[in-house]
Amino acid sequence: MGENLEIGSQAPDFEAETYGAEKVRLSDFYSKGTVALYFYPRDNTPGCTKEACSLRDAEEELMSLGVQVLGVSTDGVKSHENFRNKFSLNFPLLSDKSREIVDLYGVRSKFDSARRLTFLIEKGGRIAHIWKKVKTSSHAEEITEKVRELGL
Repeated sequence: MGENLEIGSQAPDFEAETYGAEKVRLSDFYSKGTVALYFYPRDNTPGCTKEACSLRDAEEELMSLGVQVLGVSTDGVKSHENFRNKFSLNFPLLSDKSREIVDLYGVRSKFDSARRLTFLIEKGGRIAHIWKKVKTSSHAEEITEKVRELGL
């Protein structure tokens, strides 16, 4: 299914586990504003750390634009918790060990992890933009510029 996702498509809903056995459902955010759903290969790797820290450092600006960041990788909850604590990340990291979400979004890599992509999902769940190439150190700027450009 995921390979057919494009701008204007409805974002597939899912539920995933984050720290403390908390469950997060994507559709719970649809009424709150825009979601930056970003997929990344692995916790604690250089590119993934740069990307996560870029998003962490832009929290105030992203929140002022009504953007909720959700990170997804195939790492487990404990790995996510360590990654979050080590870098003081201020947004949920969702575990997709079963690879259901990466398959739903068509982002499974040849290494059986997630490819680095971001889906910008507007209120109501429509995909407003897809980044297939991400600049890890300035991804938050890419997101804020696009949200402003689209008037989300």
